[in-house]
Amino acid sequence: MEPIPFEFIDSLKQCFGRCFYYKDTLVSFLVTCGLEHKLASKYKGEYKFVWAEKLLGELNETEEGRLRIKRIITGFNQLRKLPDAQVADKDAGLSALRHLKELITKNESVVANQKRETISRYKISQEKEKLIQQRASKLESVRNAFYAGFSCPNRQEAGFSLEDIIKDLFALSNIEYKKSYKTETQQIDGHFRFEGFDYLVEAKWRKDLPNESEIGSFQRKVNTKLESTRGLFLSVNDFRDEVVKQFNGKSNIIFFTGEDLTLILEGRIELTEVLVKKIERAAQYGDSLVKVKDLLKTEGAK
Repeated sequence: MEPIPFEFIDSLKQCFGRCFYYKDTLVSFLVTCGLEHKLASKYKGEYKFVWAEKLLGELNETEEGRLRIKRIITGFNQLRKLPDAQVADKDAGLSALRHLKELITKNESVVANQKRETISRYKISQEKEKLIQQRASKLESVRNAFYAGFSCPNRQEAGFSLEDIIKDLFALSNIEYKKSYKTETQQIDGHFRFEGFDYLVEAKWRKDLPNESEIGSFQRKVNTKLESTRGLFLSVNDFRDEVVKQFNGKSNIIFFTGEDLTLILEGRIELTEVLVKKIERAAQYGDSLVKVKDLLKTEGAK
């Protein structure tokens, strides 16, 4: 099978970048086109146009990959409207989609099996909508549970609910998460593994902000584990700037705030992307706390 023509690849890049607002929606779309979730989200940390270039370039190198590109083309051809209503420039998105469909019409050989797969494509389209709706519904449920915690008079109960909220959020990103457990001498709020590293979690939902001693105590918990272990400290009510500075460039802990969590639960950005960006900043600049709102400003400038 010959490589997919450049004009199709270029048109697909435009559709990646202009037809979607949320990266999570784009991943769901690719999954319904037949890509494994791991492959669909492989370059999710990149800008959407770069994501498309890397993914399509990789797929176009093999015969199996080219078949997958054809399925993506077919998936776009089935769309009757933009997948994300939040797309800023809807005209540009519709124009990109229209251009791809015109290419398909002029080059029937690229999608020669399209008629034979009409029923199959319809099912894929329906499944895609179902997956998107199911995930949106689950995310809304987790978000509502988080919002309810702010008015809960029993702060211990709110703290327990936070454990479930974190676990459910990680599950939506296909990251296995272990809730609170005890060792012989320590209480651990949670654990997960991400990109080859183990992370211990400390989660606080109190009126007072965590002090240097509390974070230092968590740091010692992390340091008693294998060398590849890191920490994630979540304080719903934020951190004091002077406390954060005490750990910049000196620890293996990344900080999350309640505002970070809110923006993720609102679907503004994917959890895995936040983890990648926070880890990158901590590794490259020693910043223990990078706020999601600043990441979104950077993303919006793209």
